[in-house]
Amino acid sequence: MTRKQRFDFVLAWFSKHAPEAETELIYDNPYQLLVSVILSAQCTDKRVNMTTPAFFAHFPGPGSLAKASFDEVFPFIRSISYPNNKTKHLIGMAEMLVKDFKGEVPLKVDELMKLPGVGRKTANVITSVIDQQPNMAVDTHVFRVSARIGLTLGAKTPLAAEKQLIELIPTALIHKAHHWLILHGRYICVARKPKCAECGLRPVCKYYKKLQPSLSKAGSLKDR
Repeated sequence: MTRKQRFDFVLAWFSKHAPEAETELIYDNPYQLLVSVILSAQCTDKRVNMTTPAFFAHFPGPGSLAKASFDEVFPFIRSISYPNNKTKHLIGMAEMLVKDFKGEVPLKVDELMKLPGVGRKTANVITSVIDQQPNMAVDTHVFRVSARIGLTLGAKTPLAAEKQLIELIPTALIHKAHHWLILHGRYICVARKPKCAECGLRPVCKYYKKLQPSLSKAGSLKDR
């Protein structure tokens, strides 16, 4: 099987079984999504969604957040991972939005990456979710799943994986494929014990193919 055939199978399977895949973060506007994505770094979306309602009620826009002190913001996100750094990033991000972008979230990757707490992954998430731009955000889930299946080959960094993925995913599907791979890694192709028995991608998955000899051996020993 060629790599192109593997991509075609994976994309066709997701298109059929998860046509409406989208972020699990709850937001109402670009500012809220930006805050949520910054908070989600090394933290679950579930925890972020539990935290943001009170945060947004107190800081409804970048203007109010930019005027806040560390001690005012920190209590709202203390349950999030790395709350000290994220408090500083959120305030700095809001200050820059107000000062340099008239309080509006920019929708260009290079401009977003100027904001405190915003790296390439976060910028790709914002532009792909809000504007459906063909940008592939590679987090730990995407990096792991794409390597296991065989969509990426020998990619050592998220950027290398990103380039390999967008090379063979049709432009119109890139923003959606990001969610397909993240959700698959979150619920099926988990890090420690992937749920291969539940996975519809087994026919083309390199990781599953490697498991077959050990699974067959275990089965034969059990028969004895």
